[in-house]
Amino acid sequence: MSESSLRLVWVYPDLLSTYGDQGNALVVERRARQRRLQVERHDVRSDQAVPTSGDIYLIGGGEDRPQRLAAERLRRDGGLQRAVANGAIVFSVCAGYQILGHEFINDLGEREPGLGLLDVVSTRGEGERCVGDVLADIDPQLGLPPLTGFENHQGITHLGPSARPFARTRIGKGNGTGDGTEGAFNDTVFGTYMHGPVLARNPHIGDLLLKLALDVNALPPVDDRWYEALRNERIAAATAQPA
Repeated sequence: MSESSLRLVWVYPDLLSTYGDQGNALVVERRARQRRLQVERHDVRSDQAVPTSGDIYLIGGGEDRPQRLAAERLRRDGGLQRAVANGAIVFSVCAGYQILGHEFINDLGEREPGLGLLDVVSTRGEGERCVGDVLADIDPQLGLPPLTGFENHQGITHLGPSARPFARTRIGKGNGTGDGTEGAFNDTVFGTYMHGPVLARNPHIGDLLLKLALDVNALPPVDDRWYEALRNERIAAATAQPA
């Protein structure tokens, strides 16, 4: 990868890419190119080493067994942890979000160690799955409009003291803890249960990742009409759901 390019890494598309989550990589790449930024995207399969020189790492969701395999290989590889130590930005979804925490429950019903990049612990809920459209208010310090997405998970994620809730739900279950939290983040690592893909519904989150990676406060504006049409449609669908 050339040093002049923004380095975008899509982690384990062969294991963690359900519900169209690979669309998140497409959105970040496109929004960078719309601003005439040079982007080099690197899709890293689970039998390949995770590069440590990336600027933005994206991780999607997956079924229970692929999630366990991904966690095992990421722990053994160590590249993602070293990249974060070097200041890289990470955005994760659902199973990927759980992997970034301290532990989660795997397909064998056992406690599986995560990467410890987010101060969260995930367990498995005993009740109904969290399924449906979500509307939530993103943490004010991030300065972003409301979050819209689709959740489909049985997991319950508890936040530790060093993790902030990514958003607080108006509609939907989010982390499943009953406290209205959705996702988690620290300075450079983000996790959410939202599919959609979430960055197609919330392109301003993609822009946030770019700004953090580039260490800038603002980006040139781009045409958001398509994204806004999708956002408005899905927000309307969420608010129309019966209570």
